[in-house]
Amino acid sequence: MFEPTRQAALTRLAAVQPDAYARTRNALDGAVTGLSPYLTHGLLSLREVYAAVHARQPLDAKHKFVFELGWRAYYRHVWAHLGPGLHQSLHPGLLPDAAYVAQMPADVLEARSGVAAIDLAVRTLYTTGYLHNHARMWLASYLVHLRRVHWHTAAQWMLGHLLDGDVASNHLSWQWVAGTGSTKPYLFNADNVAKYAPAPWHSPGTVIDTSYEALDLLARSASAPGHGVDGRAADGCAQGRADDHPMGAGLSPPALLATPPDALWSPPDASAVAGRDVWLQHPWSLGAVPQGLGDDALVVGVGLAECHAQTPWSTRRWDFVGAGLQAQTSALWWATAPQLAEALRGARAVGWQAEPHADAALASVQALLAAGKGAAVITAHAVPCLFEPVPKHCQSFAQWWRQTRIAL
Repeated sequence: MFEPTRQAALTRLAAVQPDAYARTRNALDGAVTGLSPYLTHGLLSLREVYAAVHARQPLDAKHKFVFELGWRAYYRHVWAHLGPGLHQSLHPGLLPDAAYVAQMPADVLEARSGVAAIDLAVRTLYTTGYLHNHARMWLASYLVHLRRVHWHTAAQWMLGHLLDGDVASNHLSWQWVAGTGSTKPYLFNADNVAKYAPAPWHSPGTVIDTSYEALDLLARSASAPGHGVDGRAADGCAQGRADDHPMGAGLSPPALLATPPDALWSPPDASAVAGRDVWLQHPWSLGAVPQGLGDDALVVGVGLAECHAQTPWSTRRWDFVGAGLQAQTSALWWATAPQLAEALRGARAVGWQAEPHADAALASVQALLAAGKGAAVITAHAVPCLFEPVPKHCQSFAQWWRQTRIAL
């Protein structure tokens, strides 16, 4: 479905129809762009996407397509100000944290909850590494408000499977659904699914086949038992078992791995960098290497253990990143920050693309190199922004939107 190449990214970009997107984006079969994996992993930038689409069809700043680009930039704005605080609730939710469990329910992981919209969402996530945004919201709302899974537990799980898993967009979207990052929770019911999804997703006769008022009461009720993590039914919510599920037996959930699963990666090779300029491609910079590197420059793909210790990935996502890096580099290195710094001490210069997923680990590399004798010249290259930076932390998208503008 998604090829980790620049050409595949450009092909998708050329197919974007902004007006059709604005009209149909809420439908699972609508004209969504499919650009998010390429944005997350550095094969495209927001600036490039806007420029290409605007050149074909001039876009008003209030166009829905531009707003969606803005939301991605706003989430990064929030992340820049909160840092690790992004992993904490922005404000209290409907219930105390103790009311939510820190484990994913087995029946959801195995796509046998008995709610078609949920089970198909999980199956689609596993088999493609992608989910329509509406399906993400349904899955998030079901897990948090009906199954009482803590939003962060579920957000980390989804992040590992999504090819476009971006910490800022993913976690802040989950908080919006949970009500810890918004003024009210996001709820959905079977009528909403029937309106926006094909027939196989429809879920009549299930826990979501009720009114929004009833769902809101369930979400706010401290006494409602919710679901157990083993998938056993509680208050009539869970319905599916592996032996009677209409989709057949449940799935085996793909593992989430904190290290790459294949032999493409090797330890850093200090002998290869001696006296040379080195450019580091990391998992969030799969695009073309910068122009102007010397003829003897070494381009290496790097994975840093510190970046993945708390955010493991599925094999599908590791394969996507590994193939993308392999196409642009001469070797793939897997290391801790101290190991990489030690290997790079003999380099003449070291550069990489700044990116918040990798910045903390690469800053450690930079500090270790700077502390050594004869340290290399170290440069973190910034990606040009589409929207002008807003220095002060904005508590809402509307506040941020009023203070920024497109900067081409």
